[in-house]
Amino acid sequence: MRLAMAKATLLACACALSAPAMAETLQDALAKAYAENPTLNAARATQRATDENVVIQRASGLPTLDATGVYIEALKQNATTFIAPDRIITGSVDLAVPLYQGGAVRNSVRAAQTRVQAGRADLRGTQSAVFSQVVAAYLDVILNESLVGLSRTNVETLGINLEATNDRFEIGELTRTDVAQSQSRLAIARGDLQSAQANLIVARENYVALIGSAPTDLQAPPPLPGLPADVSDAVLTALENNPDLLAAQERAEAAGFDVKVAGAGRLPRLTAFSGGNYQTFLGTLAPGADGQTDADAGLRLTIPLFQGGRVSAQQRQAQANKQAALENLVAAERSLVAQVRGAYSSWRASLAIIESSRTAVDAASLSLEGVRAENSVGNRTILDILDAQQELLRAQVQLVTAQRNAYVAGFSLLAAMGKAEARDLGLGQLGPLYDPIDNYERVRGIVWDWQRDDDPVTQSPRSVDIPAQSGDIPAQN
Repeated sequence: MRLAMAKATLLACACALSAPAMAETLQDALAKAYAENPTLNAARATQRATDENVVIQRASGLPTLDATGVYIEALKQNATTFIAPDRIITGSVDLAVPLYQGGAVRNSVRAAQTRVQAGRADLRGTQSAVFSQVVAAYLDVILNESLVGLSRTNVETLGINLEATNDRFEIGELTRTDVAQSQSRLAIARGDLQSAQANLIVARENYVALIGSAPTDLQAPPPLPGLPADVSDAVLTALENNPDLLAAQERAEAAGFDVKVAGAGRLPRLTAFSGGNYQTFLGTLAPGADGQTDADAGLRLTIPLFQGGRVSAQQRQAQANKQAALENLVAAERSLVAQVRGAYSSWRASLAIIESSRTAVDAASLSLEGVRAENSVGNRTILDILDAQQELLRAQVQLVTAQRNAYVAGFSLLAAMGKAEARDLGLGQLGPLYDPIDNYERVRGIVWDWQRDDDPVTQSPRSVDIPAQSGDIPAQN
């Protein structure tokens, strides 16, 4: 069965539900989560913070300019001092220009830039993870609404069956045992309905937590694009595009730059400097001796001779961190391969279960009709009818559950392959998409120390004002 028909079949099994005024699609839900999910918005803010590391590291290689002012009031003069002004004001300006730092700045900037790339991959991974949760929550609401519909229909059917059993008992066609069996099945069905309604409330509240609004007449999800023909294609695509794996690769590369930064602590540093000073005694000395100025410029060469083993320890530490990053890369690859293969297997298995469950539903429906007909001529008992009704319900539940599982597993497979992001899902048609490069380009050239952004405010709406969800579904037509 085509996945595009999953929702339609779910609702058909639950008996067609009346539609509220406003319908909502999966794309609508994904668009809301893309704009308002707090986890995703927090990840974007984290990436903006990561962007600033490039500016911070680059600043170590840029000139610095400092001004210093000192005011001194002489409270008591030294008796042996011949030049003793009552007050002194001194001002100085110092300029330092780093010329060579052993490659520390260059490699620090490269490490920061590489971690920016890793952060962008992490942001993609967070987006895919949130979208996977949204899809699961969307299908969970659909599934549990269908299960409530099936349970309610089962209660109604068993209620009618109990009435008929009582009527036939009154005229002596059936025994009290038949009535008790019907009462027992109806009581169990009512309990199952309560459980189904409770599960629906949980599913709806989870939807609210992820999307930020209550679910309203959720429509059939669209076909999933680009599902692989076989598991090998899925793994190859994932190895090329999975954002978590790409982030691990970037971190391993950045760790290599960190080793070079640590080693630069052994190398000489050369700095050009210049400064000027002005001093005044505010008229407390003889005329002509009140103001003094001086200026200087030069080069400063610093050659580390002994640092107590700090540099070698830092480099060994960086090498160990690089080893850890390389091992984490292998772990990420292993995890990805297992994830893809598992998702592919679940997807294919769910498709097979859909087909077998549909056959089971058709057969159970036919069996129930036959048992009822045979009971009318005395060849079947009431218990046979109740068992046939329960068998049909089990097949219907298995069908709608398999349809949910197939779609969720298929989307999880696409997410692992790096093919379940905003552009892949057509969200760009609904409005502009967030591009982390924009912020990087905005901040990378800022050298003015007094520039700052506006104070941050929460972008994601709260859900506390959304009414508590219920386990009811619209009345059947």
